[in-house]
Amino acid sequence: MKTKFILSIIVIIGFIMSQLGNMTTVANQELDLQTIATVLKDENILLNEWTFHAREHLLSFKSDREVEEYVTQLQEKFPKWQWSETSDGHKWEVIAVSPASKHHQEKLQMIATLTNDKIDAYMVYEVKGQKWSKESEAFLSKHFEPRLSNIFRGNPTIFSCMKGVFSDKIDSALPNSVNKVLSRFNAKEIEALKEDTFISVSAFSPKFAESIQSEKDNMNLQIAVRSQGLGAKTTIVVGTPIITIEY
Repeated sequence: MKTKFILSIIVIIGFIMSQLGNMTTVANQELDLQTIATVLKDENILLNEWTFHAREHLLSFKSDREVEEYVTQLQEKFPKWQWSETSDGHKWEVIAVSPASKHHQEKLQMIATLTNDKIDAYMVYEVKGQKWSKESEAFLSKHFEPRLSNIFRGNPTIFSCMKGVFSDKIDSALPNSVNKVLSRFNAKEIEALKEDTFISVSAFSPKFAESIQSEKDNMNLQIAVRSQGLGAKTTIVVGTPIITIEY
């Protein structure tokens, strides 16, 4: 009897430790945006623009009233944001913008259309920043999960993107610079467009969990590099699973 009791205690302790280990693993996971920033900074790239973009196709609405209730709930959660809406009878668009901040700007956009007596709606949440800083990282680390759970009903599709400038003038061939960045992501090139002063590469990296299907294979990383010429400024844009910043 005593032996069974001891074994039961050991099993319970083992289960608790296992769960704590799993919780620690999840808590320590970097956001994709942080992963991109780490790689680019290690390459002495000056980061000057970043975006976090999440979207969800909302399929559960059965009536206009349900859409209105959903928007009202969001307004109650974000009362200090600036809200506006437009409607033409078939399409309803709601936009909300967060108060001004030194480090970032948040935006919500919901578009609902009435087609064949059915409501088709999309919700988009976007955060933009001009400078990647400790404050930017702290904001995402602290507010990432709460924001998603407050806004979305299911699992949104997430896009992370960052733009920067090589701090040193590139005197080597542009493909070499691209290959070096690909290597830092442990990425395999899937397809590419290569010109003298511009290269765009779609690739797959084990550093990112999500992926999408391209014409050739699964991909979850896009890199675009543009040079103004030998010895001049060279810009880079990196996104997962695709680029969402103009380049």
